[in-house]
Amino acid sequence: MKQLRLANGFTQEKAAGALGVTVRAYQNYEACRVYPKNTAIFGKAAAMFSVTADYLLSDEDRYIMDASERGGPRARKDVAELVTELGGFFAGGEFSEEDKDKVMKTINDLYWNAKESNKKYTPERFRRTASE
Repeated sequence: MKQLRLANGFTQEKAAGALGVTVRAYQNYEACRVYPKNTAIFGKAAAMFSVTADYLLSDEDRYIMDASERGGPRARKDVAELVTELGGFFAGGEFSEEDKDKVMKTINDLYWNAKESNKKYTPERFRRTASE
């Protein structure tokens, strides 16, 4: 986002204002520390920078966002680490994009299946309820 912002002559303040977020929130988006909770912001950013929303958000980013929504900060951190480690695995360039996507999806599914099956080992007082 930073490259797009600079290429379009925006300051962080102007970009934040156009997206309807605080400057701090925009700075966090740009630094990839957090992702917008409201997906409409991606559409606004895409329009503002004349790119597609897919251009702004890679599949890896989507996995991390999904983890944050499903499991909170700890899941976000876990999945971000998995994505980073898998990036090294793919660095040799021997996988097609389709194969990379399949591996990433499989790893993501395995992570969530393990989280679900390990719930039985979590003491009840620490379990999240369906309403949380």
